[in-house]
Amino acid sequence: MPGAKGKHERALGEAEAKYQAAVNEHHTAAANRRTRLDRLRAEYDRDREAFLLKLQQRNGEVDALEAAYRAGDGEAIVAYNTMVLERSDYPEGFPQEFRLAYAPESKELVVEYELPGVDAIPAAAEYKYVKARDAIDSKPRKQAEIKELYQDVVAAVALRTIHEVFEADEGNHLAVVTFNGFVQTVDPTTGRDVRPHLISVRVTSERFDELNLSRIDTRACLRNLGAQVSPRPEEQQPVKPIVEFNMVDKRFIEGSDVISELDARPNLMDLTPFEFENLVCNLFSKMGLETRRTQSSRDGGVDVVAFDTRPILGGKVVIQAKRYRHTVWVSAVRNLYGTMMNEGANKGILVSTSGYGSDAFNFVKDKPIELIDGGSLIYLLENHAGVCARIIMPEEGPS
Repeated sequence: MPGAKGKHERALGEAEAKYQAAVNEHHTAAANRRTRLDRLRAEYDRDREAFLLKLQQRNGEVDALEAAYRAGDGEAIVAYNTMVLERSDYPEGFPQEFRLAYAPESKELVVEYELPGVDAIPAAAEYKYVKARDAIDSKPRKQAEIKELYQDVVAAVALRTIHEVFEADEGNHLAVVTFNGFVQTVDPTTGRDVRPHLISVRVTSERFDELNLSRIDTRACLRNLGAQVSPRPEEQQPVKPIVEFNMVDKRFIEGSDVISELDARPNLMDLTPFEFENLVCNLFSKMGLETRRTQSSRDGGVDVVAFDTRPILGGKVVIQAKRYRHTVWVSAVRNLYGTMMNEGANKGILVSTSGYGSDAFNFVKDKPIELIDGGSLIYLLENHAGVCARIIMPEEGPS
């Protein structure tokens, strides 16, 4: 039947048209998928390449930092110990803000660390549920207990921080660690922001290794280490840091620094022994002591004799000034102590252009002797005598 045949052909044509449309749509979709896949693959390859480049750069930085740390580079040692302390886990509310300085001559790390305030101690001693009132009552903590706990916190943070840096000292770069703990507060008499130090302790690695931290009384341990600890930390009563952070001065530079050749500041290593002793004598005069130099031929090891005129705290002070190029070891400090005994002095001060060994710090513990290294000397000269100086060590020759 012609009519039926025509109808069949039309249906077949429509089916073929739909099929072709579907094939075309499939090809278009497939082409779009390939285009999208190519774009995603290109983005992946680009991101992967960027990631691998960044990873390579990061690994290079880590390798460079490790090499510098192993070589004893001061900045690398500071960066390494910064990472050590950043990983410390403390309760919420502890500030964990700090800064570090390293003196390579004496292998001393100085840690300036922000302590939590007394409000870190919970005001409530305990909580109790009262069924009759369906309420929770708190029992306030006694002020005496708050003071005791806060003193423990200050002591524990100091000892923990020192332990962490000594424990992580894989490169054996730390012979001495000084911890200065401070709080951020407001001086009620002036309304100004202040940072009183509540604790300052300096300890050598040998001395710290002798401690069994799991069995000590923290406060008794710090007293035994000769720490300066605030008698009333809850009132922010300050103590004087054993080492001022700014005394660890980066201007204490090596002789190979090319820029230093253009520096107009006098190099203390260029002074004669007589000139250097006079400089130190003038410095302590500016700091309020009555000073006089001794004759080099008959001084018995004393370069400067000074008198602190303050009642009770004052007395006779013997000062030795040495332009040392190398680390000052314990023999020089022993000589100063012997001179103090012969002179009947209340205090001894050894001033050097270099740094001190750990045995020197161990020897002066519990003795009225103060050790001033090159960085500290530069700091004191600028802040008390108005003298901007530098220390550039000679490459060879006598110290």
